[in-house]
Amino acid sequence: MSIGYACMTLGVPNATIKGCILKNFSNEKFVELVLYNLNSLKNILNYNISNDIRLFRISSDIIPFGSNEINKTDWAKIFYNELNEIGNIIRSNKIRVSMHPGQYTVLNSPDSKIVSRAIEDINYHSKFLDSLGIDSSGKIILHIGGVYGDKTSAMIRFSEHYKALDESVKLRLVIENDDKSYNIDDVLDIGTKLNIPVAYDNLHNKLNPYDEKKDDNYWISQCTPLWKKNDGPQKIHYSQQNKLKNNGSHSDSININEFLEFYNKLSGTKPDIMLEVKDKNLSAVKCINCTTNTKIIKNLELEWGKYKYSILEKSPNDYLKIRQLLKDKTAYPVVEFYNIIESALSQKKNFGNSLNAALHVWGYFKETATTQEKLYFNNLLKKAAENSTSFDRIKNFLFKLSLKYKQDYLINSYFFIPAL
Repeated sequence: MSIGYACMTLGVPNATIKGCILKNFSNEKFVELVLYNLNSLKNILNYNISNDIRLFRISSDIIPFGSNEINKTDWAKIFYNELNEIGNIIRSNKIRVSMHPGQYTVLNSPDSKIVSRAIEDINYHSKFLDSLGIDSSGKIILHIGGVYGDKTSAMIRFSEHYKALDESVKLRLVIENDDKSYNIDDVLDIGTKLNIPVAYDNLHNKLNPYDEKKDDNYWISQCTPLWKKNDGPQKIHYSQQNKLKNNGSHSDSININEFLEFYNKLSGTKPDIMLEVKDKNLSAVKCINCTTNTKIIKNLELEWGKYKYSILEKSPNDYLKIRQLLKDKTAYPVVEFYNIIESALSQKKNFGNSLNAALHVWGYFKETATTQEKLYFNNLLKKAAENSTSFDRIKNFLFKLSLKYKQDYLINSYFFIPAL
């Protein structure tokens, strides 16, 4: 069983995926972007390996305009060496990767042009996974699509269009229940008839249930037989509702108590769990640390090193609680550790705490910074006190210093992630 996350990685340098607007597309720009994105993917994978994350969804934007007719390049050939290197990293470290076409890839549309574009997009995703040398356990997740006033006809249309796909693409395809149109029973019906694996999504089922008396474990078990050996382990999507946003909005972070309640109810062989959450890898590491059989205090100390200044900025009292909690080197108080972190991060920042945290971080540079850098930092603090600048500018400056003076401890800190 593996726990992973989707597409983006927070707090990891050189790990963003770039694109461009259509009017700026050129072969030269395309090559530049692809090389940048593939290097970012390599950095993401290396981060995942170091954090024992063996499940990852690759962004559909990895190849800009990958399925657009404007893109005439043979990118798989041009970037063969880079793709082969990435594929070797994935295979040698037993990382399971997947992709998930966007909402406009609709296979069951009554419009033939939309269907043609959908097929081209699915083919692009399959080609990318093929270019990495990934076997059929590397999946492409797809929603059924729209209802168009007649769900029965729309389901039949999906089946007909699915049958027209190349066999190599069919081996990768997985279908998923959604939060509005196709509940888990609908998708299981299609999956059973066409022999397609079904990825169960817990939040979608809460919003669009077929039978509210049946729990998550029941529906996951119903999906199990559709996962054959060459499909790899069964895979599900797990997310939590953001209570401050519209239904279906993913939470900023995974609440660990809620996750463990879900996880502990799973019977039999636990499936791979793809987390869909705003803080991405941070929640993945959290959930892995809370479910691992390797209960080593060092793992929590490493996590604390990344969180500590974010916690200090939000709640000095919780900062002290965690320092005390981690003093016992024979214990592994993982749930209590993350409960305190979640509580601290939910609190609002204030000037005093933000100043305190910034000064702690500045301590790494106060002896080595140039006179000009010291003057600039003090000027930023003065402006922040006068409300004429934000602490984000202070953080940006401290991050630049971290890079300049090669302070890896700070570079890897979550203190510089804007969302925290």
